[in-house]
Amino acid sequence: MDMFEDAAPASNQPEYTVSELSGAVKRVIEGEFGLVRVRGEVGRVSRPASGHLYFDLKDDRSVIAAISWKGQLAKMQTRPEEGMEVIATGKMTTFPGQSKYQLIVDDVVPAGAGALMAMLEKRKAALGAEGLFDAGRKKPIPYLPSVIGVVTSPSGAVIRDILHRLRDRFPRHVLIWPVAVQGQACAGEVAAAIRGFNALEPGGPIPRPDLLIVARGGGSLEDLWGFNEEIVVRAAAASRIPLISAVGHETDTTLIDYAADLRAPTPTAAAELTVPVRLELLAGLDALGARQSRAVAQGANVRGQRLRDLARALPRLETLLAQPAQRLDLWSGRLGGALGMAAARKRAAFERAARLRVETLVGLIGIKTTDLQTRAQRLGDRAALAVERKHGQMDKWASRLEPALARLMSGAARDIGRDRERLAALDSRLQAAPGRRLADLAARLEQTDRTRLTLGYRETLKRGFAVVRGEGQVVTTKAGAERSASLEIEFADGKLALGPRAARKGKAEGGPDQGSLF
Repeated sequence: MDMFEDAAPASNQPEYTVSELSGAVKRVIEGEFGLVRVRGEVGRVSRPASGHLYFDLKDDRSVIAAISWKGQLAKMQTRPEEGMEVIATGKMTTFPGQSKYQLIVDDVVPAGAGALMAMLEKRKAALGAEGLFDAGRKKPIPYLPSVIGVVTSPSGAVIRDILHRLRDRFPRHVLIWPVAVQGQACAGEVAAAIRGFNALEPGGPIPRPDLLIVARGGGSLEDLWGFNEEIVVRAAAASRIPLISAVGHETDTTLIDYAADLRAPTPTAAAELTVPVRLELLAGLDALGARQSRAVAQGANVRGQRLRDLARALPRLETLLAQPAQRLDLWSGRLGGALGMAAARKRAAFERAARLRVETLVGLIGIKTTDLQTRAQRLGDRAALAVERKHGQMDKWASRLEPALARLMSGAARDIGRDRERLAALDSRLQAAPGRRLADLAARLEQTDRTRLTLGYRETLKRGFAVVRGEGQVVTTKAGAERSASLEIEFADGKLALGPRAARKGKAEGGPDQGSLF
């Protein structure tokens, strides 16, 4: 027998498909490692558009692929970052599509304070490089704010300490935005509170704060970690309202302290930095008022003394008025004689003028008359000479104008004949124009009347339409017809009355009852 035709030896080893083998491995791994905590360094972090987070957990010899789904990632207080040493909690599973096992991570916590501090320093350096901690962008704190916004837990001792301190120093209007001050929700709520206060409009129903205080009591680095989150730091840096950070005790430092406009060592100290002491302001105001009164009185005294010193250097009033008074007395004594002399001169002048007689006036009139006649004679001679000269010029111009006048007369005769011919033609046209005008108007009137008859409503009635009238008015709606006591319908061949009045009228006339629609 040929060796190649021998049958294969029988075997009891089971055969698996690839899917069966992958499912078996998956069940073994998930059953053996249902919940594990793995410590390692985060490497190769990737977050695609789906929102899931893919990263590696590694040590000096091995690497495990890890995944955090989008919902799990939203609940994490600490986000994995490359280079962090963390403790990841989750369950092991396999990915048959690539024949590999991986860790589904539910939560991540830093592996000790050293890792947290390293991550904090790295984040501080990155945010500082963006300029979020620069001193030049910090805003001044108002001296006496009217409204103060406080972002803190409403149930802790911090808010009571702040309110108590404000009440003791200078009572102000306080708005409280309650937030969680630790845990997973802390960072998001604090950032939303800062943005919410900044979104308030000035003059709105809720007053816009002049100053914000973000406060929390002391705690461990893990407890205060929410105030180290990037979302909180960016919200504090972007706040248009001046912000005071009062997180933890004096030795506690968080990243919001660097982004805030002012850092307070404690929440109570933040209240003290916010407002001055009212009694101290009143005492200072009283002291300034007293100083002002003393300064005014002292200034008045100094100026009065200076005025008196200057007055002593001025001459006396009697000395200044002595010489003018003497001159007045001298001129007063001379005034009487001067008036008499002036009156005498005026009287003498008047007497000289009064010596004129009637004879003198008559002689003067004769002289003026002779002079006037001489001037009139000269004027008459000159006028006659001028008239004679003008007559000569007129004769010369007349001799020159006779030929031109003759030519003008002949041309005028020709023009008159031509104008008479044109006038006759126009007269004939004028005589014929009224007739043609009346004929045109008559034709247009006849055409308009035909159009009126064509477009009139009676022609419309002949086409099967009717006009409904009620109470003497045309009715165009059902409501108008219902309000009318009687109706009159006009057809092409006559009118039909409907209603109670029409019925009574028909009976009175002895005609048939037309009925009623009402």
